[in-house]
Amino acid sequence: MPSKVKDMNLADQGAMQIEYAEMNMPALMKVRERFQKEQPLKGYRIGMALHLTKETAGLVRTLKAGGAEVAIASCNPLSTQDDVAAALAKEEGVLVFGYKGETNEEYYEYLKDVIDFSPNVTIDDGADLIFLLHKEYPDKMKNVLAGTEETTTGIIRLRAMEKDNALKYPVFAVNDNQTKHLFDNFYGTGQSALDGILRATNVLFAGKVFVVSGYGDCGKGVAARAQGMGSNVVVTEVDPVRALQAHADGYRVMEMEKAAAIGDIFLTVTGDKHVIRTEHVEKMKHGAIIANAGHFDLEIDVKGIDAMATNKRRVRWQLDEYTLSNGRKVFLCAEGRLVNLGAAEGHPSEVMDLSFCGQALAAEYAVKHQEGLEAKMHVLPKEIDDGIAALKLEAMGVSKDSLTAEQKKYLDSWEEGT
Repeated sequence: MPSKVKDMNLADQGAMQIEYAEMNMPALMKVRERFQKEQPLKGYRIGMALHLTKETAGLVRTLKAGGAEVAIASCNPLSTQDDVAAALAKEEGVLVFGYKGETNEEYYEYLKDVIDFSPNVTIDDGADLIFLLHKEYPDKMKNVLAGTEETTTGIIRLRAMEKDNALKYPVFAVNDNQTKHLFDNFYGTGQSALDGILRATNVLFAGKVFVVSGYGDCGKGVAARAQGMGSNVVVTEVDPVRALQAHADGYRVMEMEKAAAIGDIFLTVTGDKHVIRTEHVEKMKHGAIIANAGHFDLEIDVKGIDAMATNKRRVRWQLDEYTLSNGRKVFLCAEGRLVNLGAAEGHPSEVMDLSFCGQALAAEYAVKHQEGLEAKMHVLPKEIDDGIAALKLEAMGVSKDSLTAEQKKYLDSWEEGT
């Protein structure tokens, strides 16, 4: 089966991109060094649906170093870095399917190519590969011993499957690693989402009303960085505790219905559907900018905006202008898809270093413990998560305290008081 990428002539540039990323992923390189020696994945096929970026290439090469054969498809039609995809496709033992701007039909064709590879382990971002296996390829699922999931949206969907007893093989919620959601979601999304909006629009954030929809780890990171660049931040949220926290953090909290009329820039990070709808867009200011950093392009009702607009045109790379019947114009970044990957390069390599350590070690753990794993959602043991953080600290030259014997005894006991 041949790889399907845009242009193999881009491979040399992609190789340099990967080299640069790996310089900033020292913890993952430590995992790769051990994998190379121990070969924990030898004889296994790993099927992946992740963003085809230079950082993901570092994970692919780490899995390959551990003995695995790998097939990977893009998990978003706009997130592939074509030079990186070409460079990976040149590597022995790796199949690559995807290019930036692929159609929805091609997107699912490429996922099916990964399934045709007959993987033993799946690695997902958004869970589309897992869902496709469950819905259309029950015969191929017999080969799968476990899977992993990278992002909040995928975890939400998989827990719904688990609740309905529809999940047929064990899946590790890598997103639930502290070294993932406390860093990737907060620092990664916080920086890269704003980077995507800037690249699409080159707008000044200072003085603008920046509306963040969703105040989970991603929303918290976005709000902090937008405020740091001088924006007046408004938060919309349905969870009462998160709404209260946003208020306590100093942001204005209100319904989207009210925020729509005052916002200059809107960013959705909820993992839910139709957070920004046509009735909100009708109230927006002339020149309002709309973007999404949730995994799927459903958070903004793009089809509804298409239908209500009297005119649409592409005015900049990854920026569409919509003219409304009231004469106002609003601007949508990256077609409503992940703005940080559609219009920029995704999270910094230093952040993905932690997340992809989690993916690699989850794959290893799944292989080693396959006999005792139930078909449900799992979280990696704390010692593995702590080990990832320790690798990163060591690579950064940062030292931390250790508990004394007396302190350990005190924490493990209940008898000593005042």
